[in-house]
Amino acid sequence: MDINQALPTFIAESRELLDDMEQQLLRPDARECGEALNAIFRAVHTIKGSAGLFGLDDIVAFTHVVEGVLDETRDGRRSMTDDLVSVLLQCADQTRALVDAVGDTNAAVHAHHQAACHELLQQLRSETNPTAHGDARALAASVGGLRNHWHISLRFKPDVLRHGLDPMPFIRYLGTLGCVEAVAPIADAMPESEELDPESCYLGFEIAFSSPNADKKLIESAFEFVLDDCELRIVPPHSQVQAYLDLIDQLPEKPARLGELLVQCGSITEHELQAALQAQARTVGDRAPLGEILVGQGSAPAHVVHAALSKQRQVKESRALETQTVRVDAAKLDQLIDQVGELIIAAATANMLSRRSASAEVQECNATLTTLIEGLRDSALKLRMVKIGATFSRFQRVVHDAARELGKDIALEISGEDTELDKTVVEKIGDPLTHLVRNAVDHGIDTPELRTARGKPPRGTVRLNAYHESGSIVIEVSDDGGGLNRERILAKGVERGLVELGKALSDAEVFALIFEPGFSTAEQVTNLSGRGVGMDVVKRNIAALRGSVDIESRPGQGTTIRVRLPLTLAIINGFQVAVGKSVFVLPLEMVDECIEHVTHTGHDFTDLRGEVLPFIRLRDQFGIEDEPTSRQNIVVVKHASQRFGIVVDTLLGEAQTVIKPLARMFSRVVGISGSSILGSGEVALILDVPALMNHTQRECNTA
Repeated sequence: MDINQALPTFIAESRELLDDMEQQLLRPDARECGEALNAIFRAVHTIKGSAGLFGLDDIVAFTHVVEGVLDETRDGRRSMTDDLVSVLLQCADQTRALVDAVGDTNAAVHAHHQAACHELLQQLRSETNPTAHGDARALAASVGGLRNHWHISLRFKPDVLRHGLDPMPFIRYLGTLGCVEAVAPIADAMPESEELDPESCYLGFEIAFSSPNADKKLIESAFEFVLDDCELRIVPPHSQVQAYLDLIDQLPEKPARLGELLVQCGSITEHELQAALQAQARTVGDRAPLGEILVGQGSAPAHVVHAALSKQRQVKESRALETQTVRVDAAKLDQLIDQVGELIIAAATANMLSRRSASAEVQECNATLTTLIEGLRDSALKLRMVKIGATFSRFQRVVHDAARELGKDIALEISGEDTELDKTVVEKIGDPLTHLVRNAVDHGIDTPELRTARGKPPRGTVRLNAYHESGSIVIEVSDDGGGLNRERILAKGVERGLVELGKALSDAEVFALIFEPGFSTAEQVTNLSGRGVGMDVVKRNIAALRGSVDIESRPGQGTTIRVRLPLTLAIINGFQVAVGKSVFVLPLEMVDECIEHVTHTGHDFTDLRGEVLPFIRLRDQFGIEDEPTSRQNIVVVKHASQRFGIVVDTLLGEAQTVIKPLARMFSRVVGISGSSILGSGEVALILDVPALMNHTQRECNTA
């Protein structure tokens, strides 16, 4: 196969690696976490190696320098400062730009990237300030100090002499494998003279040994015949601990137990592994973890065991992903959903014809077909469901850059990242959420000085949360800042003629003014906001997704903006109703109950078990001229914890509904979000419940 056919895969995987690199750099503990630093290094190293296969020399050259800086950071020769994190984030952006420009032959584009790479590399060099990292010093101390030698701890058992073994020849033989730098005899086990047994050995030795070629297995072989009569611990030079970590990282990706991984990389020997396994087998009750035993008996440094465990998890996860996932082009998924939608429409026609038929066999066959199609629909829709966590993770960078620009200290907290929704919704909600997050950083969070003066911690918090509610997904963007200034917003609304002077408005109505085009109360314009554009676009984009947005704010405590969206834009479970000859569809998850409309007065509300239920008449809303039936019904719908009624003539029941977009000429029709084709071939309109609810509330307020 031509290697260039794999180029799209390289580009897609590089983007995923860069996303992971960015998330690791933005971790609060990235400066101290060895796992994060290793993940960042692996991402750059993998991109460099893959780019070399395709002859992408500009990417190889740039990532090679970045890789070198990260290598210095991993072994403690360079500190991971805030400024270095910022430069590395820019390097990730530039690498992404180089990957995106693969195949572009425009000389101007190439020159622009070369200049950008040169500038970033200059910044990396200016950040050079190698300092010994605390973790590196601790690691060196844990393996016997900063000298570059092997440390051998040897304790002979009392019976070694009785077995005809003399300890000293083993130490002398060790000298033939390298250089015995120093030997410190240990006589702590020596008893008092009256208890001394001349046939017992009480000596131990601490040995400093150096050799350019020796490894742990070779050193252990010097004591091969006395292994059962001594306790031997071999600790590598501090320079080789990092080599062990690199070896673990480079081991073939095949399933392996922890002990096997450590033996493969040379961190422990087979004898040490067997001793640890025997110790584990002797454990009473719950078995102690093998890694804990190896560290406890001094066979391996904790850092190396931790790296092996990480490698083990990485292999398991990658194997699981290989066997459980497959890449599918998004266009093919869209085509599948379209075909399933047409199948549902055809099934509705078949269902209508089967009801007209007197044949029980036809009706039974149709019922089976309907069940299968419903299962196919659910499976197809699940293919398009993705977790919102990937979208949320992008905002770590948004908050980091915006806070740095504004001189604020802000943390982003994310929850509900496993919440799933349609990939189309995820793709289209990104830009509105970006504006809401940047707005929270700029306007919501106070400066550290002001927060301290108000008794708050200097670091502000922006929160992103997602959860399912009543068949919809709710996304919350909240902050712990000063909250919205109700009076200033109201005054601005009066000034712009959006509100009548002296008119009483609820908090929700006042806060909703910020979504008006050009509305802004900012005292100064920044690079982030203050020009009065954006929030109206946010609301318009959310409305285009058949969603709604509302605001909750408390002075001095912060603001929460709540976005409600449908889980999917393709196929829904609908509840069909009729007014005259016109058929309408309500999203089934919003239907709470149905009641008979008994009193036909001029009021737009009714008594529902002691509660006032406002309602709207679809006949009046859409100007339907058919005479109303003598018996009408109220469909009670629920949205955002509020309920209201919709008066209709006939309840037709549940039905799968394929959503078809309306033509642009119908985009401004209030209360309609889409259309669907019935089994008869007629068109049914899908009702926009949030819009109808807002209309009902306005009618009640003006009444």
